Amino acid sequence: MPNTSIRTRTEETEVEEERTGGQSCPECSGKLIADSGHGETVCQDCGLVVEEDNVDRGPEWRAFDAKEKNEKSRVGAPTTNTMHDKGLSTNIDWRNKDAYGNSLGSRQREKMQRLRKWNERFRTRDSKERNLKQALGEIDRMASALGLPDNVREMASVIYRRALNEDLLPGRSIEGVSTSCVYAAARQAGVPRSLDEITDVSRVDKSEVARTYRYVVRELSLEVKPADPESYVPRFASGLDLSDESEHRARELLRNAKEQGVHSGKSPVGLAAAAVYAAALLTNEKTTQAEVSDVADISEVTIRNRYHELLEAEEGTVAL
Repeated sequence: MPNTSIRTRTEETEVEEERTGGQSCPECSGKLIADSGHGETVCQDCGLVVEEDNVDRGPEWRAFDAKEKNEKSRVGAPTTNTMHDKGLSTNIDWRNKDAYGNSLGSRQREKMQRLRKWNERFRTRDSKERNLKQALGEIDRMASALGLPDNVREMASVIYRRALNEDLLPGRSIEGVSTSCVYAAARQAGVPRSLDEITDVSRVDKSEVARTYRYVVRELSLEVKPADPESYVPRFASGLDLSDESEHRARELLRNAKEQGVHSGKSPVGLAAAAVYAAALLTNEKTTQAEVSDVADISEVTIRNRYHELLEAEEGTVAL
């Protein structure tokens, strides 16, 4: 036990000397020590503060015992479900340059090309990992095209992993299942996209997406609430450059429609598009049904029909 204590003190002293660079006090030539608590370098003898506001290079977390310290200690980037190996493997950059930005010679380029090839082979050891890598690449591509946040990509990746582990893929395409996972994740996260929008960025047709989505939701027992028309309003209003007043008015129209029961059995996208169009007219902002149709990816006929229903619901609420 005494030897361990002496060794620990010696190691701490070496660390302190290393951090202070072995310098001495400019006033009394005393020994300098690093005070990590205050971020200062002070003289042990006279107390002179030689340096202040030192950079704390330690971890951002605190640990109160050795076990907690070992549990919290980590290196590298955090793991993520959006990569088939959770980001734990090595990535070799495709650019043939060294750490200083200089181009590699011909021998080095050939060597790096071989390393990339073998690295790719080792990263996907079996068919399951190859399947997962392709699907997660599809999820990332579609989420980027739809402008979905990172939490939706993470959620979609988790849903796909569950589908793969529960053997739901046989007889279904990787693209179809990955698309349905993006659709479900967006609805769960409260940033839904319409089936038409999802289909536009997918490699499979609308009927397959809808069929696979219902199958995945049923088999995995996902809790997906019906899409709220109000969740589409901010995106449509932003696409049409409408004011906050119009957006607020559109939300009011949709709330009145819910109270009157007009929304039942109607497409939430159609209701949201019609509400945005009606709100723009009520607040004297110039927009056309064709512009709303382009932004919402829905027909003008649907907008006209829902527009009249929303105004009737509004009049009914005022009358009451």
